[in-house]
Amino acid sequence: MSLANLVNHQIRLAARPVGMPTAANWSHTTEAVAEPAEGGVTLKTLALSLDPAMRGWMNEGKSYIPPVGIGEVMRAGGVGKVIASKNPAFAVGDYVSAGFGIQEYITVAQDEMKRNGLFKIDLRVGTPTQWLNVLGMPGMTGYFGLMDVGLPKAGETVVVSGAAGAVGQTVGQMAKIKGCRVVGIAGGAAKCEWVVKELGFDACIDYKAGAGSVRAGLKEHCPKGVDIYFDNVGGEILDDVLAKITRGARIIICGAISQYNNTTAVQGPKNYLSLLVNRARMEGIVVFDYADRYHLAVAEMAGYLKDGRMKSKEDVVVGLNTFPDTLLKLFNGENFGKLVLEVAKD
Repeated sequence: MSLANLVNHQIRLAARPVGMPTAANWSHTTEAVAEPAEGGVTLKTLALSLDPAMRGWMNEGKSYIPPVGIGEVMRAGGVGKVIASKNPAFAVGDYVSAGFGIQEYITVAQDEMKRNGLFKIDLRVGTPTQWLNVLGMPGMTGYFGLMDVGLPKAGETVVVSGAAGAVGQTVGQMAKIKGCRVVGIAGGAAKCEWVVKELGFDACIDYKAGAGSVRAGLKEHCPKGVDIYFDNVGGEILDDVLAKITRGARIIICGAISQYNNTTAVQGPKNYLSLLVNRARMEGIVVFDYADRYHLAVAEMAGYLKDGRMKSKEDVVVGLNTFPDTLLKLFNGENFGKLVLEVAKD
């Protein structure tokens, strides 16, 4: 493919948001597609992963990863195809996962490949969107958060918030495979029904069912308490679960999507003394810490996808230019499954 006539459309961070991101936080730019230097590759974006963590990457300040700079292409992982290569490890036509950013093309130099997270993917193992979900960063987050931090044992009760989302669906299904009782928390009757009937959770609590619905649901579905809580939302739901934990419980802090767009201070846990009373543990999970073991989790969960013990649901929205509005689906609870932005047809 000749790159000379290709134009790369991009979305860049124009200003740091206060509260919910708006159109004013983004700029739309174009540039020529660069030929790769010796050892490099040029990639075409097929689909991008939209994740709650992106909201944190827009903020200035110290975190587990540097913030996206003003004027930089917005950070995002994705899957795509090699369209030009000067590296013997990558052939034109290979499918890859990489840190594409919100753009149509990217050229990656040889010395940037590891930092970019570039690797080949096998479409015999999973579809492109599954490589952004169960086999991608959300799946790795759910797998290592549950298995390494949660340390599940057969017969224990596992509660996961954001149960119908990308990380939550992996956590719940893995916990069931490991012999646990699994209770999800999700927003809306349709999501709760899907979590139970399609994913095999034992129960699901609809947090949108009214005041006190989570507390009442935990009382009903976790009569012996909560041994493991995988938290994707923070806020009041975290407090409700802390009031129900058992002795030696493990709480995995993956995210706090209910707090990401606050214009006031983040609401921390009020019931944290329950950790003391129950000799329990609360620990954060950042998926990049497990990068050298991703292949092990992929191999295990690809087997579960193949034999039908796991499912992978994606919510696909088409069009790069829809990104500013599509991203907001995460924070409005509109997405049903892993949110994916389709940039181009294969």
